[in-house]
Amino acid sequence: MATCGAVTQPQVAGPPNFSNVEYLGATSTSTYMTGPRQAVQFTQLPTIGTMQNQYKTYDTYPAPSPMRRSLTTLPWRPSTYYQSAKVNPCTAVTRSMPDPMSARTQLSELDSLKVPPVFAAARNALYTRFTTNDWMASNQGNYLASDRVRGGSERLRMDTMRLCKEYDDKTKRTQADVGKRLGERIGDINFWKTELNHELDLMITETNALNEAKRILEKNLAETENPLHIAQECLYNREKRQSIDLVHDNPEKELIREVDLIKRCQERMRNTIDRANVQLGLNRAAQHELERDTGDKFIAENLDTTTHMLRNTSRGIAYHDGVHRIDNTISVPETWAKYTNDNIQRSQSERLASKNMRNEIECVINTCNNEMWMEWNAVNTALSARIQETTDARNKIQLHLNRSLQEIYDMEKNIELLKKSIQDKEAPMQVAQTRLDTRLRRPNVELCRDAAHNRLVEEVGEITDTVDHLQHKLREAENALQALLRTKGALEQDLSIKNTTLFIDREKCMAMRKTFPMAPRLVAVG
Repeated sequence: MATCGAVTQPQVAGPPNFSNVEYLGATSTSTYMTGPRQAVQFTQLPTIGTMQNQYKTYDTYPAPSPMRRSLTTLPWRPSTYYQSAKVNPCTAVTRSMPDPMSARTQLSELDSLKVPPVFAAARNALYTRFTTNDWMASNQGNYLASDRVRGGSERLRMDTMRLCKEYDDKTKRTQADVGKRLGERIGDINFWKTELNHELDLMITETNALNEAKRILEKNLAETENPLHIAQECLYNREKRQSIDLVHDNPEKELIREVDLIKRCQERMRNTIDRANVQLGLNRAAQHELERDTGDKFIAENLDTTTHMLRNTSRGIAYHDGVHRIDNTISVPETWAKYTNDNIQRSQSERLASKNMRNEIECVINTCNNEMWMEWNAVNTALSARIQETTDARNKIQLHLNRSLQEIYDMEKNIELLKKSIQDKEAPMQVAQTRLDTRLRRPNVELCRDAAHNRLVEEVGEITDTVDHLQHKLREAENALQALLRTKGALEQDLSIKNTTLFIDREKCMAMRKTFPMAPRLVAVG
C-alpha cells in the first residue's frame, strides 16, 4: 500500500513451517507487525525475480517483520490470508486423481517450485476435487437409479389400482344384492303388517261395538265404558277446578244424576252379561295377538328399513366382530307367514262370533236409549250455561288485568323518569361542589364569603333537597308499582283459575260429550 507515493515492501515468509498451515475454509486472522516502516521508492513495479530477491526470510528476522501487512489493507489479495508452505499430498488426494502416478509426478514437480503464498490455497484446493468424468458418472448413476425405482413404483401402482377397482366393484355388487334382498323382505313385512292392521282395525271396531252393546245391557259396565265413563271423567276433571271456581253448581248436579240413572239401567240385562264378557275376553285375546304381531312387524320393518338405508357414508356404522357367526333365528319364511295367517283367521272367527252376540242384544238397545239421551242433553245444557258464565267473568278479569298492565307500564316509565332525573342531578351537584372546593384555595383575605359562595352553598342545598324529594317520590312510585304487581298477580291467578275452569268444561267435558255413545252408533256399526 502506497503512502505519499511510497510503496511498502511486503515481507515474504521463510521456509515452510507446517505448524502454521491454515486449512482451506478456516477463518484466518490478520497479523500486524510492530517496528519502523521502511519506505522504498519505485519508479515502476519490479519484476518477480527482483521482488523475490528483496524478500526477507524468517531465518534472517527471528522476530515478526514490521512490514507484514493486514489483508484488509490489500484489496487485490484474497479475503483469506495464506502462507507459503510445503504440503505433502496424502493418500486421499492421490486416490481422487484419475492417474495416481502422473498425479504424484505432478506433485513432486510442483513441490520444487516456489509458489507465492497467494496461490498456495488454490493449489491445495485443486488436489481435493473430483474430475469431470466422476461428476458425469455420478449423475448418470442417479438417473438410472431413478428410472429403475420409478418404473417399479409405477407397475406396483397400476396393479394396486386394478386390484382396488376389482374389489370395489365386487363389494358394490354384493352390497347392492343385499340391499335388494332387504327391500324384498321389507315388502313382505309391509304386506303382512297391512293385513294385520286392517284386521286389527276391524277387530277394534267390532270390540267397541260389542262393548257398546254390553254397556247398554249391563248399564254399569256399559256406561262406565262410554256415557258412565264420560260422566265420571267429567266429574273427575271438574274436581281439578281451583280455588273459588270449585263450586257445587248445576252441571255437577246433573252429572251426578246422570251417573245414578246409568247405574239403575245396568240391572235390566243381567242374563246376557256373562256371554258378552266371555266374548269380549276372546276378542281382546285375539286383538292382543294381532297387536303383538303388528308391533313385532313394526319393529322388524323399522330395523330392516334402517339397515336398508345404511350407506358407506352413514353415521353409526362400526365394526362388530363375530356378529356373522351368531344365529338366533327361531323361524323360517314359511312358519313366519303361517303364524301371521293363523292370527288373522282367529281374529276373523272371533269377529263373527261377536257380531252374533251383538245381534242378540240389539233388541234391548232402545229401552235405555231415551232416558240416557235426555239426561245427556241436560248435562250438556248445564255445562254450556256454566261455560258462558265463566267466559263472561274471565273477560271482565282480562279487562281489569289489561288496565293494570297499562298502569304498571306507565309506572315503570315514571320510575325510569325519576331515576333519570336523580341521575341528572349528579353532574350539577359535582359542578357546585367542585366550585366550592376550588374556591377554598383562594389565598388569605380573598377567602371571602361572597354572594357567589352563598349561592353555591344554596345550590348544593337545593340539589340535595331535590334529590331527597325525588328519591322519596321514587320510593312511593316503587311501592305503588309493587301494589300494582300484587294486583296484577291476583288478577292473573284469578284469570288462570277461570281459564282452567273453561278448559275443563269446554275442552275436556264438552269435547267428550259431542256425540252420544249409545245404541244409534252401535246399530250403525253393525
